[in-house]
Amino acid sequence: MGETGFHYPGAERPTTAFTFLLLFISTFANTGHCQQQYQCRIQKCTTDFVALTSHLNAALNAFASEFCIALRAYALCTGRTAKACRGNLAFHSAMLGISDLMSQRNCSREGPTSIAAQDLVPISHNMGFCDYDNRGHRAAAGIELQAARRRYVFCSLFGDPHLRTFRDHFQTCKVEGAWPLIDNDYLSVQVTNVPVVQGSSATATNKITIIFKTYHDCTDQKVYQAMTDDLPAAFIDGTTVGNGWMKTLWIVEKANGKHVEVHAKYIGMTVIVRQVGRYLTFALRMPEELALNENDSQGLQLCARGCPMNERIDEGGHLPLLANSQNHPHLPQVQPKGAYTLESATAKCHEKIQVKDVYFHSCVFDLLTTGDVNFTAAAYSALQDLEALHPKRELWHIFPRGSSVAQNNNVLFNIYVGLFSFVVIVFL
Repeated sequence: MGETGFHYPGAERPTTAFTFLLLFISTFANTGHCQQQYQCRIQKCTTDFVALTSHLNAALNAFASEFCIALRAYALCTGRTAKACRGNLAFHSAMLGISDLMSQRNCSREGPTSIAAQDLVPISHNMGFCDYDNRGHRAAAGIELQAARRRYVFCSLFGDPHLRTFRDHFQTCKVEGAWPLIDNDYLSVQVTNVPVVQGSSATATNKITIIFKTYHDCTDQKVYQAMTDDLPAAFIDGTTVGNGWMKTLWIVEKANGKHVEVHAKYIGMTVIVRQVGRYLTFALRMPEELALNENDSQGLQLCARGCPMNERIDEGGHLPLLANSQNHPHLPQVQPKGAYTLESATAKCHEKIQVKDVYFHSCVFDLLTTGDVNFTAAAYSALQDLEALHPKRELWHIFPRGSSVAQNNNVLFNIYVGLFSFVVIVFL
C-alpha cells in the first residue's frame, strides 16, 4: 500500500493514518458542532500545525527538533482550547494523534514551542491579513484612503501620574486604584495607581495589565502584566509571541527588568513599559481608526476621554508650581524627605529636559510633590518614548497655559488678528 501525505522517515510506522486524521479533523471540525464553531479552535490548531510542518525536509539535521517543536506547539494549542472542545470528536482524535507522533519521534513534552524568528514559516493566507500596514491597502480605492488608514495616535502615562491622551490633551490626575486606559475590540489596558506621599492626592503607577484579544488567526488572547520589581519579558503564560509561529505579536526586552516593548503587527501597535525607580511608565502608539472608534460605547477610557474632572489635579492644563506647596491642596502639607524648593527642582529638571514644556513642568511638579529624583528620570524617559512613538513631530512639545512660550504665542496670535482686521478695514 502506497504511503501519501505526511510520512516522516524514522517513525516506527507510516504516518498515513495521521495524515488521514488531519484531513478528518479539518473537515469534521466544521460540521455537526455549530454551537462550538466560534469557541472550539481545533481546526485552527490543526491548520497551523500543517502549515508549520509541510516545508520540513527529513534530510536536514534540524528536522527532528523542528518537528518536535511543532508538535509541542500543536499540543499547547489543543490544550488551550480543550474546555471549549469537550465532546468534540475531532479534538479527541487530534489529542490521540499528537500522542502517537510524539512517541514515534521520541519528542519530549517539555521544551520550546516556537521556532526562532528567522525560521518562522510564512503562512501566505494569514500573513498579509495579519500585517496592519498591508491589510486592506492593496485594495484601497485611492491614496487619500491609504493615508487615512495609516494615521496613528499616541497615549502615555508617567509620573504622579501625567496623562497624554490620544488627542494630545495633557492632564495630571489623582486616579487612585485601578483605571482603564484603553478598552476596545483589540486590547484592554488597565493601570493601578497608589499614593506616593502621605498627605498628597498624587499617585503613581505600580501595575499595568494589557490584554491582547484574540484576533482571527493572527493571535490567541494574550495577557501581559507588569508590576513594580517584576517587568517580565513574556506574557503571563510564559510565551513571547502571539500564537507560537507567526510573528504578529511579540515581546522585546530592551533592558533587563527595566524596559520592555510589545509589538502587535496585526493592529499596527507598539507599547513601551518601563520601571523607573519604584514606579512604571506606559506609552502606546496605534492606528487612529482602531483607537478612536466613533461607535465605541465601552465606558471610560483615559487615553480616549481623559480623566474625569473630579480626578484632575492640573488646572486646565496648568500645574501648580508654587514656591510654597502648602498653599495648594493637592501638594503635600508636610514636606517629603529630601524635599526640593521650586528653584532646586527647576535646576534639577533642567539637567535632563531643556525645553520648558509640559514634561519639564511635570518633572518639577513631581520633585516638589515627592522629593524623589527618580521622577526626573521618569519624565525624561516619557519624553524619549514620545519621540520614539508619536507620529507628529510638530506636536511633541505642549506648553502649559500661562508659560512664557504660551503667552508669546497668544501675543503673536493677537497681533495677527489685529493686522488682519486692519487690512479688512482699509480695503473695505
